[in-house]
Amino acid sequence: QVQLVESGGGLVQPGGSLRLSCRVSGSIFKIDEMGWYRRAPGKQRELVATFTSGDRINYADSVKGRFAISGDTGKETADLQMNSLKFEDTAVYYCFLHGKRLPWGSEDDYWGQGTQVTVSS
Repeated sequence: QVQLVESGGGLVQPGGSLRLSCRVSGSIFKIDEMGWYRRAPGKQRELVATFTSGDRINYADSVKGRFAISGDTGKETADLQMNSLKFEDTAVYYCFLHGKRLPWGSEDDYWGQGTQVTVSS
């Protein structure tokens, strides 16, 4: 069974910084993509930042220049450094992984339980 274990998050003032971390618990054969999504109150879940096994990185336009994703599909970790946080960054942040648990299995999406980030003065 594959679980994504998240840490970090919390309450921060506008302009502040937070760091989210995610690691894989359990056995997984191959990771194609890993990263972070978020769901703000009353909105749909959206991509924040991801990276692929081929080192391609994607950022949402709203976080470019402020957030930085790091990690390694081989080490099965994904960190998100969030700087210059704004009120509109308030959301539940979810770690995401797309890959194969078994060599003969299908590719699936895996999600963490989510961690709350609140930007408030």
